[in-house]
Amino acid sequence: MGESLIDWRVEGEVGVLTLDRPQSRNALSRAVLSEFGARLAMLVGNTDVRALVIRGEGKMFCAGADIAEMQGLSPAEAESFARLGQRIFSALEQLPIPVVALVHGGAFGGGLELALACDIRLAATDAQFALPEVGLGINPGFGGTSRLPRAIGLGRALHMMLLGERIDAEQAFSYGLVSQVVPAAELLAAGMALAQRLAGQSASAVAAIKRLAYAGVGMDPVRAQALEASQFGLCFAAPDAREGMAAFREKRKPQFGRTKPV
Repeated sequence: MGESLIDWRVEGEVGVLTLDRPQSRNALSRAVLSEFGARLAMLVGNTDVRALVIRGEGKMFCAGADIAEMQGLSPAEAESFARLGQRIFSALEQLPIPVVALVHGGAFGGGLELALACDIRLAATDAQFALPEVGLGINPGFGGTSRLPRAIGLGRALHMMLLGERIDAEQAFSYGLVSQVVPAAELLAAGMALAQRLAGQSASAVAAIKRLAYAGVGMDPVRAQALEASQFGLCFAAPDAREGMAAFREKRKPQFGRTKPV
């Protein structure tokens, strides 16, 4: 078995998944994506890990798909590669736990697509973001053409994608692409503090909110609100709702258990 390309550790209730291929700027090869997917599969049904942090080792979060590996692909192989990345990033997005991306250096191409599949993105002051595939004569393939417009609006997304233009951390913050910009030396601490706060929330409520938010983007408002009301009712079948409301009335901090989401 080859050397691992993904570093995995757990701190308390927070899992930390680190792309560990710094010599290649954490480029996403098939091997990296497959190992990433295997790690996500191990989280399904795991009630001990209640939040996940995604980061990159070295000078950059992720430079994107491995161009050296892509260069010789046939059309059929290229489609298969795109579907692999889409499948894994969709699995990341569909995790019932909150996922925080910590972006430093750069998130380009597939690296930005990875960050977009996370729920919350924090950026170091040195971070840059781009979907530069147009300059390679291709389109983004791991979900970027659908996720970036949802994150920052169609006009801004098209501007970035059609020009392959980079934006810096402050511009990403102004676009709503990231929720916080911090000095590079403070990024990991800030991300872990946020993840620990998220891990203390109700697993049932977090899973419901994620499910509703992602599903609601593609629905008309009437259907989205009907789904919301239905899920609202389901929450009342979970112990967390009883505990949360009791804690509120008793003026104490709720103690949410490690239950599977409803």
